[in-house]
Amino acid sequence: MIVAKRFFVSGRVQGVGFRYYVQDHAAVEGVHGYVRNLPDGRVEALLEGDDESVLRVERALRRGPSGAQIDEVVVETAVPSGRATGFSVK
Repeated sequence: MIVAKRFFVSGRVQGVGFRYYVQDHAAVEGVHGYVRNLPDGRVEALLEGDDESVLRVERALRRGPSGAQIDEVVVETAVPSGRATGFSVK
């Protein structure tokens, strides 16, 4: 089943390679979407793909790279587009 989820991650998540960490995990899992820094210091990620693949990327996102400190992850369900758009860092 194809799912889409939007994540808002707060903590020490900017300036630690977080976006590229998420991009690497998304590429391994074949997940589409994007990840970007927000002006308020959070990171937003939109993940779309097979339910299990999105779950594996979500687990990685909740851990973060070694320099990150994850304080909170807010998850919103999104409507899957069904398009293979690749994954981008914005």
